[in-house]
Amino acid sequence: MSLSASIVLLPTPLPSWLPLPLFSGKVAAGFPSPADDYIEKNLDLNELLVHKPAATFFVRAQGESMIGAGIHPNDILVVDRSIEAVPGKIVICALNGELTVKGLERDNGQWQLKAENPAYADILIHDELDMVIWGVVTNVIHAV
Repeated sequence: MSLSASIVLLPTPLPSWLPLPLFSGKVAAGFPSPADDYIEKNLDLNELLVHKPAATFFVRAQGESMIGAGIHPNDILVVDRSIEAVPGKIVICALNGELTVKGLERDNGQWQLKAENPAYADILIHDELDMVIWGVVTNVIHAV
């Protein structure tokens, strides 16, 4: 499934620093625990999500082929072009002129782009396929 055309191709400019509180206590996902009102530090999401600003861009996901990897329609993907695309990574690539997000895998010597939804077929990579990997997905911003 292809991605939306709302892509930032240039390095993402960092906005002025926006410190937000990061609490030192963790939130229980099971049974509740007493809240800890201690603020550990201020956290800038750029500091957390963007490690190499000159090599980072954002793209909005479209479609459901990567639901099993936690990527849903309209999620924002943080993509780093400086990270090597190796098996096991989720990549953004131009495939015959259309962008797609898939898992990069190598099975029995055969490279493939793997969907994370059984309703979608995996894509075998071969010489006749026009494919360019744009970068590796490092984070997914998902609204709940």
